[in-house]
Amino acid sequence: MTTRSRPVPFAPGSILWDIAGGVRLLLSLPAATVLQVAHPAVGAGVDEHSVFRTDPWGRAQRSLESLQLWVYGGERAIEEGRRLRRLHKSIGGTDTHGRAYHALTPAYYAWVHATAYPAFLRAARYMSRPLDAQDERRLYDELLRLGDILGIDRRDMPPTPEAYWPYFDAMVRDELENTVVARELLDPRRPVPPPDGARAPLRLVWPLLRPSLARLHVFVTTGLLPPAVREHLGLSWSARDERRLRRFGAVVRTLVPLLPERLRYLPVARAARRAAIQHATSARTGLFEPPKDQ
Repeated sequence: MTTRSRPVPFAPGSILWDIAGGVRLLLSLPAATVLQVAHPAVGAGVDEHSVFRTDPWGRAQRSLESLQLWVYGGERAIEEGRRLRRLHKSIGGTDTHGRAYHALTPAYYAWVHATAYPAFLRAARYMSRPLDAQDERRLYDELLRLGDILGIDRRDMPPTPEAYWPYFDAMVRDELENTVVARELLDPRRPVPPPDGARAPLRLVWPLLRPSLARLHVFVTTGLLPPAVREHLGLSWSARDERRLRRFGAVVRTLVPLLPERLRYLPVARAARRAAIQHATSARTGLFEPPKDQ
């Protein structure tokens, strides 16, 4: 019998520390979400138990804050991983094929986590810079570490990037389908209210603004899905669409680095990055003295 080692929180210098808290995450996460809910069991769980229809902004905010804690929360990340498992213990039911499911079934829970890898890689390719082979391997190793924090047994994940892609192809071919939730998330006509707490002017123009934002959201989400997934789900994507996505990505790559820190990073990430810089500065100037060896 083996003893699982305690998860190690993330720190500056890791790839996830650099990319998991940037505003570009808001562009890549929806593609990962579609990959997740295209699995019938995951889609059924979201369909039956999520508030994404009745409280879309609140759910998105809570999910983002949780995700940020995984990478930037230090010791809080480990407790957040435990909290998520407790939260998912009660989620179960029957999917559209009449098969029983439970959110913590290892294969399903691992798939939800595994979708981060292609989502991050494709977002980097279009919205920032493509990762080289070494960084792709580093990212995958870090995602395995992140799985440790979330309580995902490594036996349920492909151990290497080379093993990941046959696993991914088999999941797409044998498991994924255009579920009810996937169709909703990719429908630009889906009714979404103005953001919670929006001021009166935004609420006033929201009916005019929402259709354009929804079309952009669905366009980017569809474009960041791997081509094999688009084809499998029956989603159209033309050469013209590809050119438009590349132009959009070029704009993002140019503009985001010019933004001030408070706009480039999400709140939890921004606070953690600021604290890390202050800690490093204090250590260099002698205001912080690390503990001596016993």
